[in-house]
Amino acid sequence: MRLRDLGITVGRFPTGQRNSIADVDGVTVGHSTVIHGDGELRIGTGPARTGVTVIVPHGGDTWTEPRFAGWFTLNGVGEWTGLHFIAETGSLYGNVYTTNSHSIGTVRDAIIASESSRRNDEFMVLPVVGETFDGGLNDIAGLHVHAEHVDEATRTASADVAEGSVGGGTGMICHGFKGGIGTSSRIVDTAGSSYTVGVIVQANHGERDGFQVNGVPVGSIIGRDVVPDPWEPQTSQLLGEKNSILITVATDAPLLPNQCARLAHRATLGIAMNGGTGHYTSGDFALAFSTVDQGVAAFDLGAPKVISGLTCLSNSSLDPLFDSVVECTQEAILNALVAAETMVGRDGVTAYGLDPALLRKVVAEYRHL
Repeated sequence: MRLRDLGITVGRFPTGQRNSIADVDGVTVGHSTVIHGDGELRIGTGPARTGVTVIVPHGGDTWTEPRFAGWFTLNGVGEWTGLHFIAETGSLYGNVYTTNSHSIGTVRDAIIASESSRRNDEFMVLPVVGETFDGGLNDIAGLHVHAEHVDEATRTASADVAEGSVGGGTGMICHGFKGGIGTSSRIVDTAGSSYTVGVIVQANHGERDGFQVNGVPVGSIIGRDVVPDPWEPQTSQLLGEKNSILITVATDAPLLPNQCARLAHRATLGIAMNGGTGHYTSGDFALAFSTVDQGVAAFDLGAPKVISGLTCLSNSSLDPLFDSVVECTQEAILNALVAAETMVGRDGVTAYGLDPALLRKVVAEYRHL
């Protein structure tokens, strides 16, 4: 189930064929989902409600054929490794991975081990791995994500992007409902050409009261008396409410690194469109890359010393991209919520899914007031 299946649309731009980040040619996504155990939390045993997701930026060797990239942080209570290298070089090397907070090192180490085994000792690997906290439902200290899960996500990456409680989004909660992975895309015309912008999110942020859909105060209407919040009577801010979101943006528009960073910056406005405001305990990160092969020199001594024929859009042509990435992010978050089903995790904590029929009813009735 997706948002548009309910007759609810976001924004003015048309979507791509799949309405996903995979509409950007060459981009694929893979998941590995880890679910086992029920009942009382026993660290190291479970219950496990977690996983890992990978976004592959193109079909070539992503380590030796980097792409221009940039990023932005709305609120920094979180981690996404490799961002400083992107800021310094303006380039994304390798794939983009997302997982839970305590497994970020496991995923990073697995990538390094895998790449080192097929290259040589002199090849430097600085993986790009982001995290959001799934400790409300998952035995997060039990470290249930292993190297084989990273390999599975990478190996199975495809243009068929699953949403909801999958991969890195398995144990996530968003606006007091079950959250997870969501994606969306837009087709935009600018500077005489047509381009695709795609977004994928790992949504684990926001509070119920501020949640809205196209201006409809859904969080107030579907209150805790209608759908219980997983954090009540548990009220620990450290265990869930107002946590984090990761946004990955891809486009086939020819952009320079600073333009990618500007695109990432605008993506966070999509969080606000649904009522998220970058709360104190939230890690709100956005990473954007262009899939255009600009002949970027790989990070090795034998790389070409000159890049010729560099192409980019003018700054005056970027507004349609800025607008579309806001729409994509907004809809990707809502797709994550609509796709995610009710999940019972550690100690019986229950994150209830946002019932699609109820959401449709609330939006329709509000519009007729």
